Amino acid sequence: MVDGERIDGVWCHIWRRDQMGRGYYLDDLTVFADGLITCGERTDLDGLAKKLETGRWAVTDPEIPPPPAPPSKWEARYSEPLTPESFVLEVGDRIEELSGRPTAGQRCWVAIRQYEQQPTEPTRELLRAAYLAVPAHLRVYVLGDMDLQDRPLRILLTDFGEAVDGDGPVATAEMHQGALDYFARVSKAVQDEQERQAVRYADDPAERGRPALVSHATVYPQGWPDEPGLFMLRNDYPAPFEFAGGAYASVQHGYWALSAADASDRSRIRDAASGSEAHELGGRAARRSDWPEVRLAVMAGLLRAKFTQHPELAQVLLSTGDARISYTGFEDSPFWRDVPDDRGRNWMGRLLELTRSELLAQQLLLT
Repeated sequence: MVDGERIDGVWCHIWRRDQMGRGYYLDDLTVFADGLITCGERTDLDGLAKKLETGRWAVTDPEIPPPPAPPSKWEARYSEPLTPESFVLEVGDRIEELSGRPTAGQRCWVAIRQYEQQPTEPTRELLRAAYLAVPAHLRVYVLGDMDLQDRPLRILLTDFGEAVDGDGPVATAEMHQGALDYFARVSKAVQDEQERQAVRYADDPAERGRPALVSHATVYPQGWPDEPGLFMLRNDYPAPFEFAGGAYASVQHGYWALSAADASDRSRIRDAASGSEAHELGGRAARRSDWPEVRLAVMAGLLRAKFTQHPELAQVLLSTGDARISYTGFEDSPFWRDVPDDRGRNWMGRLLELTRSELLAQQLLLT
């Protein structure tokens, strides 16, 4: 996070030289969308190149000899070896990708389309430059073809009468045309898939939705405000309603009362002076044996009752539009709230979104 803005990043392993001269060890190199690179220290793309050049960092284990060159470039089925130069190009590509800009591979595809539309020598030279801009160890993957890999491109970029890759077949006009036919088939397949997707995703929103709405835990020592604001999304907000034959002062009262196995505990929780007190009493009471199976359904029913029986609160919830609701706080378990790790399930936020959809559907049916 930088000045409240999230900066996306990706990471990979890299070898770092021990400052005491005891060899190399594996470490994490992280690359961010704004060009920052970290691996024990901060640097940028130029700094990365210098560290690789001086041997402070390495892209492969320096103690392991490089693999032997393949006997035939044309017959080889694996990528070219990873080098410091090609790794720097890859890191630069990841920065472009994280920033939402075209990668070298995507620019290569643009050059392919240009050459398809106008197969001249100048556009072929542009294609050659675009292909060579792809990091060498990633070129075999640029077309996304497991069988042919990047061979159609290598054929197109070889002059007539020259051996492809120096040891492959001699390039001919027929081979060039075959490569062009290959790209035409790929273009047709992509177009067909886009058309199928347009049908399958016909109801996908055409415009961006609202940004996520965060519902924070709210404390009002002097009492809740009279005007309902977004704090009314909280389960402890006092909004009396009836549900399943009982009357509850808030969703918190209803949830914890219905979770209790003993009738006397249910009564004490229902009559608690506040939502936080109901939570405290409910957390100490023995739970119903079937509670793990029914708690989501109960919470959904409580929210439905709260908002349908309080139209003014329903309007506040509806005013959030299609925004994702992130329900945060400290008192509820990660099952219910949004936690910044993989423990947070945010079920409260999800159920609020479901309730909002039901309220909107009910409004539409009544009009």
